[in-house]
Amino acid sequence: MLKKIRIDQVRLGMHLHALEGAWMDHPFWKTRFVIRDEEQLRKLQDSVVQEVWIDADKGLDVVEEAAAALAPARVPAAAPASAPMTRPVPSPAPLPPPSKSFAEELRTASILCNKGRAQMHKVFSQVRLGRAVDAEACLPLVQEISDSVIRNPGAIVSLLRLKTQDDYSYMHSVAVCALMVALGRELGFDQAQCRTAGTAGLLHDVGKALMPLDILNKPGKLTDEEFDVMRSHPVRGFELLQDAHGTAADAMDVCLHHHERVDGTGYPHRLPVDKLSQLVRMGSICDVYDAITSDRPYKNGWDPAESIGKMASWKGQFDPAIFASFVKSVGIYPTGSLVRLQSDRLAVVIEQNASALTAPVVRVFYSLKSQMPVALQRLDLSGGTSDRIVGRESPEKWKFGFLNELWAGDIARR
Repeated sequence: MLKKIRIDQVRLGMHLHALEGAWMDHPFWKTRFVIRDEEQLRKLQDSVVQEVWIDADKGLDVVEEAAAALAPARVPAAAPASAPMTRPVPSPAPLPPPSKSFAEELRTASILCNKGRAQMHKVFSQVRLGRAVDAEACLPLVQEISDSVIRNPGAIVSLLRLKTQDDYSYMHSVAVCALMVALGRELGFDQAQCRTAGTAGLLHDVGKALMPLDILNKPGKLTDEEFDVMRSHPVRGFELLQDAHGTAADAMDVCLHHHERVDGTGYPHRLPVDKLSQLVRMGSICDVYDAITSDRPYKNGWDPAESIGKMASWKGQFDPAIFASFVKSVGIYPTGSLVRLQSDRLAVVIEQNASALTAPVVRVFYSLKSQMPVALQRLDLSGGTSDRIVGRESPEKWKFGFLNELWAGDIARR
């Protein structure tokens, strides 16, 4: 039997069925489980969640008189079903732990980023010279990116945000490739499906190679006429891939439709959600996240955690179920985020904890009390400390010029 109770009524042995409130505020990514230890109970009580649903048939019950004090409420509905997918996806199994440390994989990822830049520069140059895209030639790069994500997903996904404005068009494609692979893994894709997703991400913006450079690299706001030109890049890219050697239909679909929205207001075809494939809905999320977190000719990128928060507020743009999986793949506080701790200190997120997304590993560097830097401290918020994140901070407000070095080391200066 399902019952809605206050947070102060929760006790060990109860089976959580659902948590009230916004999912971004939930302390756990799984909600249907038995609370078995004090740490889980503390995290729940320290969160902003006020009420939860328990299943009394699967765990301990609450005292009836206390439960009766709450007004009757309907049982929370299941998350809205996504539109039909291009392929059935199994229920995701827990992902294995990284086989390489973040620091180790960061070195490999740095080399791979350079390789990706060169590969996509070649693709764009060939298109501008009127040559056909060779999609099959991109497959080895996709495989290497996929292998890196499997070894430690945080490394290459985080590093690819550190692109220069001049490299944006090329590195954006590589970044979306890595994000698609990471999201695919989170959704339960097998290796072949992850490669398909990665290839779609790598080629999704190939139409921009045909955009006039003065518009593509314009440092200011586009005019309506210039924006109309830019809005043609999905169709131009689709046409290129139709003539390309070895392009899968999935990649062409993502290229053509990654600017569609689930509320049917996107472009170029204003498709309703039931006409958007799963890969297209994945691609739209990955494309936007990398775009808003990267420095562009006309604006600086947003902080990763700020970007996740803003994207969560854009109703009607993304598939909510897939977006929830995307946040799990990069973290509520992605690597590189500037955060404020309960101890009145500032820290940068340097690594994720897959089992505790609200409690990543951070590097503390600044005291808000003294308004002075402090000795660098690596702090795992998932255990061994009472400190926790109480909010995001804007790097633009603080104007620290060394945040990337705190998590990426000397690689950030290359």
